[in-house]
Amino acid sequence: MSLENTVVSISDNTGFLRGLFEPCQALISRRTMTFELTKRDILGRYRGASFGLFWSLLSPFLMLLIYTFAFGFVFKSKWPHEPGGDHPFAIVLYMGLIVHGFFSECLTRSPTLITSNTNLVKRVVFPLEILPWSIMLSALFHVGMNLMVFSVLRLAMEHTLCLSMLWLPVVFLPMLPLTLGVCWFFASFGVYLRDVSQITGVLSTAMLFVSSAMIPVKSLPPGYQWVFEINPLTFIIDQARAVTLAGHAPDFGGLALYAIVALVFMYGGYAWFMLTRRGFADVL
Repeated sequence: MSLENTVVSISDNTGFLRGLFEPCQALISRRTMTFELTKRDILGRYRGASFGLFWSLLSPFLMLLIYTFAFGFVFKSKWPHEPGGDHPFAIVLYMGLIVHGFFSECLTRSPTLITSNTNLVKRVVFPLEILPWSIMLSALFHVGMNLMVFSVLRLAMEHTLCLSMLWLPVVFLPMLPLTLGVCWFFASFGVYLRDVSQITGVLSTAMLFVSSAMIPVKSLPPGYQWVFEINPLTFIIDQARAVTLAGHAPDFGGLALYAIVALVFMYGGYAWFMLTRRGFADVL
C-alpha cells in the first residue's frame, strides 16, 4: 500500500471515529457548559419555592401516595405473585413510576426545548445539540431523588434492601441513548410543528398504562401482551424490579440488544437534528 493510500485510510478512520463520538461531544469537550445548563435547569424549577430542592423528594412521595390510594385502596389492586417474593403494591408500582417518570420528563419537555431558547438559536456558535443532554441529566437527578424515596419506603415497609440494587445503573444505561434520540427528534419536530407538544403528553400517559408499570405483562391475555412488550419502557421496568426487588442480576443479553437498538435510534435522532437545525432560526 502506498503512503498516500495509508494517509487516506488513517484519515477515513479518524473521520469515522469522530463521527461515532460526535453525539457525545457535550460530555467531552463541552461538559462545563452542559453541567451548568443542567444545574440551571434543576435550580430554576424550584426557584422561589419555600421548600426549594426539597420538592424533588416531596413531589415523588406525594405522587406515590396518590397512586397507592387510587389503585391500592380504591380499586383494591394487588400485584400478582412473581419469583422473588410478594411485595407491597406501593413499592412495586413506584419502581415502574421511576422509570416512566424519567422517560416522560424528557419526552414531554423536548418539543419546546428549542422554541423556549430562541435567544440561543440566534447565536450561531452555540451548540444547540447539547440541550437534550441537559434535560436528560436533569431527569437523572430526579431519578436519584426518587430512588432515595424508594429506598426509605422499602426500609420502612419491608425492613430490607437488595444488594443487587447496585446493578440499577447498568439497567438504566441502555435507556439513555434511546432517550437522547427521542429528545433530538422531538426537539426538531417541535420547531416546525408546534402541535407536537400536545401529542407528547398523551403519548407519555399511554406509555405508562400500556407498560408493565401498572400490571405484569404475563398476567395479560396472550393476544394483548405484544402491545405491552413493544413499549420500550416495559423491559427496563421489569429489569429494574428484578434487581431492586427480586434480588436478581440483570438480563445482560437483553440489555445489550436493547442498547444496540437504542444507539441506532440515538444516531438517527442526532443526524436528523443536525440536518434540520439549519432552518431553526428562519422558523423562529
